[in-house]
Amino acid sequence: MKHSGPSTVLRRRTLVGALLAAAAVPAVAACQSKSGAVGTGAGASASPSPSATPATITVTPADAAVDVRPDAPVTVTVTDGTLTDVTVTAADGTPLAGALDPAGTTWTSSATLTTGTAYSVHAVAAGASGGSTTHQSTLTTLTPAETAFPAVAPLAGKEVGVGMPIIVTFDSPVADDRRAVVEQNLKVTASPNAVEGSWSWQSDSKVEFRPAQYWPAHSAVHLDVDLGAVEVSPGVWGKTRDIDFTIGSAMVSTVDIAAHTLTVTRDGELLKTIPVTLGQSGSGGQFTTRSGTKVIMSLEAARQMNSETTGIGQDDPNYYNVDVQYALRVTNSGEFLHAAPWSVASQGKANVSHGCTGMSTENAKWMFDNSKVGDVVVYTGSDRTIEPGNGFNVWNETYEQWQQGSALHA
Repeated sequence: MKHSGPSTVLRRRTLVGALLAAAAVPAVAACQSKSGAVGTGAGASASPSPSATPATITVTPADAAVDVRPDAPVTVTVTDGTLTDVTVTAADGTPLAGALDPAGTTWTSSATLTTGTAYSVHAVAAGASGGSTTHQSTLTTLTPAETAFPAVAPLAGKEVGVGMPIIVTFDSPVADDRRAVVEQNLKVTASPNAVEGSWSWQSDSKVEFRPAQYWPAHSAVHLDVDLGAVEVSPGVWGKTRDIDFTIGSAMVSTVDIAAHTLTVTRDGELLKTIPVTLGQSGSGGQFTTRSGTKVIMSLEAARQMNSETTGIGQDDPNYYNVDVQYALRVTNSGEFLHAAPWSVASQGKANVSHGCTGMSTENAKWMFDNSKVGDVVVYTGSDRTIEPGNGFNVWNETYEQWQQGSALHA
């Protein structure tokens, strides 16, 4: 029997070792190719490099959250990576505005959500050591069980005078601690020139806006009522509206009660001086015309005036029930400028009315034809002053006094 020598055995061992080494190479390669994707969050997937720590994306509110408050922010955060793409989209395709922090690890919404709306969240992050992670989730905002509708004066599309306040009246009270956020979401802009102005609360359901001075004549005003995501009281949410109106010419009139005259100006130019009669003296001063800055509230071509609406009955010697023409209301309590043909002899000479500003039918028609809601009528010469809230009564305080009624300035 022939035996192999030492050199032959060594060659065989070397060959076997080489074959084993060659066989081991595919096994290592196969192990590396099986580095699987690691997912985080709903519908997430990742493709990290070998030995990489995958980025983890977290979204608040969590996936499939319902009854989300519209004032709740949406936040997207990542650990072990940076965000490369974040989109939050309503069901109709409208994107939700937001911004990424400088570190690229947190995205926060900058706009409020819409009530009763489903949103989808899509986020992508790059891992700190390679690979990427994708996140998909949804959320749905609450549908309010109760809302507070904001009625606005003036109405959209109207032309008004330079003294017209913006009046927002809610059909549900606004909680004291919600007044500031309500004001912050009632945004007034004027063009072509901006104005300084302030809101002032007249009650728990009414807030009014006036500029520091009269509105600039011939300007446009936009009111953005952005209250859809504002809880005005527990469980009651606001609504969103947009109102546009215009300011016409600056019609500013002055009534001198003692001199029995009405002086009318337009854009600073004198148009007409009209003889008038004002409230008679006596009767405990109940018919004295009030001094103060008043604003025309309405124009009526014809109106019935019955003293019973002011508490003067038919058995009172001061009782009246007459039809008048061309009536311009300036107070809630019943002061008007109107035609008073029965008192023409006293107009310009004596005060004989029950508090209204009476003039001839011809002059009253002229006043009616040349006036608009929001025009200013300043009354002087009486020791009886107009009461707060008696009409569009926003100009009888200094601007600083008016601001004290704002929840943002108190």
